[in-house]
Amino acid sequence: MKFWDSSGIVPLLIEESRTACSEDILKEDSSMVVWWATEIECHSALCRKLRTQEMTLKEFKLASEILLELSKAWIVIRPVESLITQCKRILRVHSLRAADAFQLAAALEFCARRPSSLGFVSGDVNLLASADAEGFVCWKV
Repeated sequence: MKFWDSSGIVPLLIEESRTACSEDILKEDSSMVVWWATEIECHSALCRKLRTQEMTLKEFKLASEILLELSKAWIVIRPVESLITQCKRILRVHSLRAADAFQLAAALEFCARRPSSLGFVSGDVNLLASADAEGFVCWKV
C-alpha cells in the first residue's frame, strides 16, 4: 500500500513524461491512500492545463473521468485534530509548504506513525526528501 501525493496521480490522468513511472508503481500495488484534498488538487491541475490550452476539452473530460474512477477506490485520510499537531511539527522540522505538510501528516496518521510500513509516491523532490527523512519508503515519479 502506498500514499500518493497529487503530483504522482496527475500523470495517471494525462500523458506526460512521468506517466509510465506512475503507471508502473500503480500496477505493482493498486492500493492508494490519499489526503482528503487530493482530488481537488488533481482537478486544479487539470483545470490549469485546460486554461493554458495544454489540453483540449475532450482530454480534460477524459482525465476527469479517470480521476473520478481512481477516487472511488482510494482510501481518503480525513482532516482530524491530530493532523494539526503533526503538521506543526513537520513544518518546524522540514522545509515544506502547508499543503505538503498536510500530505506528509496524513501519511503518518494512516500508518500510525510507522512510516516504514507505507510507501510514499510523489513527483515533488522536496516532499519526497521529507518523507524519506521521516522513514517512508519513497517512490519518485
